[in-house]
Amino acid sequence: MTHDELLEWSRRAAEWALAYHKGLRDRPVRAQTNYGATAARLPTAPPEQAEPVDTIFADFEAIVPDAMTHWQHPRFFAYFPANAAPASMLAEQLANAIAAQAMLWQTSPAATEMEQVMVGWLRAALGLGAHFTGTIHDSATTATLSAVLTMRDRALGWRSVDEGLFGAPRLRIYASAQTHSSVDKAVRLAGIGQANLVKIPTRDDFGMDPAALDAAIRADLAAGYKPAGVVLCTGGTSIGACDPVADCLAVARAHDLYTHVDAAWAGSAMICPEFRYLWGGVDGADSVVFNPHKWLGVQFDCAVQFLADPAPQIRSLGLRPDYLQTLGQDEVVNFNEWTVPLGRRFRALKIWFVLRVYGLEGLRARIRNHVTWAQELARVIGDMPGFTIVTAPILSLFTFRYGDDAATENLLAQVNNDGRVYLTQTRHEGQFVIRVQVGQFDCTRDDVMTVATVLRALTHTDGGQCL
Repeated sequence: MTHDELLEWSRRAAEWALAYHKGLRDRPVRAQTNYGATAARLPTAPPEQAEPVDTIFADFEAIVPDAMTHWQHPRFFAYFPANAAPASMLAEQLANAIAAQAMLWQTSPAATEMEQVMVGWLRAALGLGAHFTGTIHDSATTATLSAVLTMRDRALGWRSVDEGLFGAPRLRIYASAQTHSSVDKAVRLAGIGQANLVKIPTRDDFGMDPAALDAAIRADLAAGYKPAGVVLCTGGTSIGACDPVADCLAVARAHDLYTHVDAAWAGSAMICPEFRYLWGGVDGADSVVFNPHKWLGVQFDCAVQFLADPAPQIRSLGLRPDYLQTLGQDEVVNFNEWTVPLGRRFRALKIWFVLRVYGLEGLRARIRNHVTWAQELARVIGDMPGFTIVTAPILSLFTFRYGDDAATENLLAQVNNDGRVYLTQTRHEGQFVIRVQVGQFDCTRDDVMTVATVLRALTHTDGGQCL
């Protein structure tokens, strides 16, 4: 394919994308397919000879869309969204055309400097302290791993960077049971081990108990262990739980522990000042992560990690062999030293486009609508016979049950097979519950209330009366 041909096929792809998005409401949200069905439609060996693009494009249309779960569907209420606003799509097209490997300032000066500025824009938008700087990762998992690696090396006086963990004391990381599984993965990958991730009991609101955190740290010190860091949660994946950040940070500071706040989903809502109480005291953290790709319309992948001081993380992760030196420029920022991968995409461009096209007020209006609609839907479901709201809305996330575990699980299967909406599940205090999370970029109130319509139809209730 030549660049002239690319121009024509890019037009064709844009036309397909327009039709696809206009027709999303007519598609089932979750893929209606069986495991292996797509692979069975693909040849088992690559082609020896070139094939016409029109044949390839036709195969794409025939095979791929119907075998996808449609994350941009306006009635996608499962998991957290991976939003892709049109402005973000446009920016990604441009970044893909430039196709830069932004590992160093000298390989991509605009990408590096725009990343610095966009981190500053987002810091201001979220109301964070001016002392924070930061970088853009692929996902919050990578940001959390970076923070845990920093906790490990800092606790060991940085000897682990050269010597590894041989002969080191037993390290301990502290988090609540509501923290995302990426924290578990981080302690495993860091060589700390799952058994040394201490899950702290929670209060009645399911946020970490600061007194229990302090007691756990003291007990570990008495046992000869080495506390290394604390991971706090704002907007947990299961039910949206939020740790009391200020109180827990005070405990961590008293024990000189490095701290990381995981606000991957809920962090986007902090562009609205009225929601910032959920992470009150966050300016005292060493590290904070949030995902603009979850709720701000900046498409996956895009996770921003704010750092009160980047030096410890760079000391843990930075590596600059001769072939990565920027000759004559000793003080430039090379963001590969702030994270795990050497290779980096030009992610800042889509943030720049989205913030300018929609403005903070436009993005705030969307988030406020989602929160309002989720609260309204929870009230409606709570009034329907047989239904119980298990956890009230935290921002735009709530959970409910319909009878016992078996009935609730059966209802969820019916909902997702029906296809009009897509929900998912979690377990809360031993019970199987259904999650509803409102956050798709283009959803409307009618889309949100369709959840109640589907539930009524599948449980044979109408306006609170059994049919």
